[in-house]
Amino acid sequence: MAAELTAHDLIEKHRPTLDQALETIRTRAYWSPHPEHPKAYGENGTLGAAEGKAAFDALLGHRFDLDQPGTDAWTGSEVSPYGLELGIEYPHPDIDVLLPAMRAAVPAWRDTGAEVRAVVCLEILARISARTHEFAHTVMHTSGQAFMMALQAGGPHAQDRGLEAVTYAYADQVRTPEAAHWSKPQGKRDPLNLNKQFTPVPRGISLLIGCNTFPTWNGYPGLFASLATGNPVLVKPHPRAVLPLALTVRAAREVLAEAGFDPNLVALAAEQPGEGIAKTLALRPEVKIIDYTGSTAFGDWLEANARQAQVYTEKAGVNTVVIDSTDNYRGMLANLAFSLSLYSGQMCTTPQNLLIPRAGITTDAGPKTYDEVVGDLSDAVSGLLGDDARASALLGALVNPDVKARVDGAPRLGEIALAAREITHPEFPDAVVRSPAVVKLDGSKPDAESVYLDECFGPVSFAVAVDSTADAVELLRRTVRDKGAMTVAAYTTSADTERALEEVCFEECAQLSLNLTGGVYVNQTAAFSDFHGSGGNPAANAALCDGAFVANRFRVVEVRREA
Repeated sequence: MAAELTAHDLIEKHRPTLDQALETIRTRAYWSPHPEHPKAYGENGTLGAAEGKAAFDALLGHRFDLDQPGTDAWTGSEVSPYGLELGIEYPHPDIDVLLPAMRAAVPAWRDTGAEVRAVVCLEILARISARTHEFAHTVMHTSGQAFMMALQAGGPHAQDRGLEAVTYAYADQVRTPEAAHWSKPQGKRDPLNLNKQFTPVPRGISLLIGCNTFPTWNGYPGLFASLATGNPVLVKPHPRAVLPLALTVRAAREVLAEAGFDPNLVALAAEQPGEGIAKTLALRPEVKIIDYTGSTAFGDWLEANARQAQVYTEKAGVNTVVIDSTDNYRGMLANLAFSLSLYSGQMCTTPQNLLIPRAGITTDAGPKTYDEVVGDLSDAVSGLLGDDARASALLGALVNPDVKARVDGAPRLGEIALAAREITHPEFPDAVVRSPAVVKLDGSKPDAESVYLDECFGPVSFAVAVDSTADAVELLRRTVRDKGAMTVAAYTTSADTERALEEVCFEECAQLSLNLTGGVYVNQTAAFSDFHGSGGNPAANAALCDGAFVANRFRVVEVRREA
């Protein structure tokens, strides 16, 4: 196929964005080229709300052909958490055909250089951004996110994370010059002269194992980090959330072909029901990089068994909030209520354990006992979610039956301070929607510890009574060290307590948010500025996104010649 996108055109179009991104990862300031307001779309080649919905509807009930080699069957069984059966079939790969085709695409992609790879990736992201409304419906109906969250987190925020990964990848590749002249003086003799060439070379096929809850947000960093460093990417979506990543693969293949590259640099591996193709692919010798978000059990298996690959995992953790004192009691309650409720707690960053001294805390509203803090927080959650329509827009739907089972089982875990409420979705009556449950536990009791030190994914949190703030800080340390945490939050007016919390997070390597009482929440992170996870505790071995996330996806090969 003749190239329709020249390197010159792509560089001219996207180099300013890349330069701004490079500056932003240096300053860590706010910036995004991807608008998050729905009304920003509908002009200049982008799909508006009605067009995006129509594009999504047109996908339903049809085969999703990608024209990739090695298709030996068709598969698909996605059912929306809102009750809609998608009815889409995807190509199932014969990996003995597909993997060689992907490897054959590497030389031209490797040789084109870091800058061209970066701007091709930015063109892919631009195509995806133009279809943000369509992607929003695909994310909503595979993950259960409410529409606005699906549009923002599944659209521009995910695109930002992809661009961030491209930016770090580019910066790390150009750290070493393409060529150098080396001359070593030899006294009275002629100097030794060499011409040296340095080429970033990819490791091999990169396997992206997608997740159900955030298929694009969690998928784009690994996908674009690997592609930008020269590796072909095989996308293995979660069987309940294939469509968002299938659309991504289609966009990538189209751009690659138009730019004169082999589209098999990006391919899809949808699996048959119960096939477990991820394990098979993870052990293939051609697979040299794996990106995974999901359960600790499978993440640990990948780290232990996929020894031929660089494995990047985001697994599970027990996120903790230490509540010592506050000078904005109402703001603290409102912030925590929103954090516990957003997407029904189905975020890897949602707080689970709230550590509260049993003697109570000091606040600007006077001293508050443990029971008062728990009761007031429960009231704040109830007030936030009192209206079913408002609650549905914040909670979304439960992503799978396992989450529902955990919510239903909350009364067996301890004293219920706030019972989960069944909510009827105004547009989708078949959606399973539950408000959060808050369970009171005595942190000094061994049987309670076995409850709150396990991750309880979904809208269940534990208000753990501890003997003192010092005990809370030590329990935080043990939790992060033994179980891991994607986020840590704390409320305190004490400088000494702040320093103690910082020290724990420095030593155990966890990201800390202090005294959030406004419109920024502990379970939200901003690309180009915030690090998602640290890579330094059991919850994840990688951070989105830093130099460590991209550096081992390529190596530099040197060629020396006599000058």
